[in-house]
Amino acid sequence: PLALVASAEPAEARIKCVNGFQIVNGSPISTPYCQDELVAKVAREYGLKVSAASIRNNPNLKHNVCRHIGRDNRIYMACIDANSVGRRPF
Repeated sequence: PLALVASAEPAEARIKCVNGFQIVNGSPISTPYCQDELVAKVAREYGLKVSAASIRNNPNLKHNVCRHIGRDNRIYMACIDANSVGRRPF
């Protein structure tokens, strides 16, 4: 008899991100998951020691990272929500 073995690979391992876009059926789709991956990658290029999981799981960390490097064109759009402070007075 054949035994079925469940994949020990987590779901995240199957997500393919390219430049902040998730590849779904060959098409790039902007997703928060892949945007956070890109933010972490660019942050590491600037010398910050952060992981994509820490960016995803800690909004304050993402806010701080984006505050320091969010003007980089590669992650500008990914950092817009992290840097917004809501409605500002006139």
